[in-house]
Amino acid sequence: VDAQHAFDTALDVINNSYDLDLPLAKNAGLAGLNGAKVRVVIADHQGDPQKGRAEAERLITREKVAALIGSYQSAVAVTISQTAERYQVPFLSADNSSPSLNRQGLKFYFRPGAHDEMFSKAMFDFFDALKQKSRKIETLALFHEDTIFGTDSANAQQKLADERGYKIVTNIKYRANSPSLTAEVQQLKSVDADVLMPSSYTTDGILLVKTMGELGYRPKAMVAQDAGFSEKALYDAVGDKIEGVISRASFSLDLAAKRPSVAKINEMYKSRSGKDLNDLTSREFMGLLVLADGIDRAKSTDGEKIREALAATDIPGERTIMPWKRVKFGPDGQNLDADPVLLQWVGGKFVTIFPASAAIAEAKWPMNA
Repeated sequence: VDAQHAFDTALDVINNSYDLDLPLAKNAGLAGLNGAKVRVVIADHQGDPQKGRAEAERLITREKVAALIGSYQSAVAVTISQTAERYQVPFLSADNSSPSLNRQGLKFYFRPGAHDEMFSKAMFDFFDALKQKSRKIETLALFHEDTIFGTDSANAQQKLADERGYKIVTNIKYRANSPSLTAEVQQLKSVDADVLMPSSYTTDGILLVKTMGELGYRPKAMVAQDAGFSEKALYDAVGDKIEGVISRASFSLDLAAKRPSVAKINEMYKSRSGKDLNDLTSREFMGLLVLADGIDRAKSTDGEKIREALAATDIPGERTIMPWKRVKFGPDGQNLDADPVLLQWVGGKFVTIFPASAAIAEAKWPMNA
């Protein structure tokens, strides 16, 4: 539902005229297609990769869509991207973060946002910066779900820890949507690492935090790989138990000071959803603008022509609502200029704490300080 509100906000910007410095905002509709209005057809894959494949095929063959956009779970993005490739229809991966997605050798796959190796690098840059301020960070505990998202995230973090000289004292892989995490949390408590690094979707994240409370485990610091730890539902449920948790992100409302469009787009989104934009919905909004901009420049709904236009995309960061330097895709469809930020949950809201160029506050460290 949040994604639908994000797409509806983007459609409003695309199909109507706004005085905003964003792609397609000034014109009503796509000038390259004689003012044609963009329409989004919604399909629910229910988090199931095979259903994702079937829905992608249905959208292409029966709904005759010009392109695909989605899909939250990276495991579902695998099957969607392969289906899109088979039919030669572009797939814009708006909110998926697994690094292996852009390494499948696909021509029709595009991702404007960062992947988890880029996000994880920002985390380790942050650790290095804290160590320069004489903060003790030596041991890390990885905690990740067992789909492609969690596995790729943990692999990236293990690699960076080895390269930067941090010790992984436990690397726990658990079954996604597990009914119990008691044994796993007992293990986390016993090693008591300097930093707990979870890669979990919302339901698992809530269960993790509740189980930590039940077992009396209070980590010195938590630095999360977004997903559930960017979702309002998690903080509504357990936010009071994890004051000071840090999450990587693609977006922060603090950016309004540097990107004038942020406040207006957030207001438009909030009028539909009752919520502020977050890491996921900001990427979904921006993803549809990037995709529609490609279709507009292609002056066509032909898949190959749209692919060529997307491959030539070059949007300065100032013309987005994100902290990115620009949107420019490499040969593998990945935007390497999608700079992440780190946010900390303090007093019931997120504040940007890293990098220094975007930060509005010093990190509270350790989180229970």
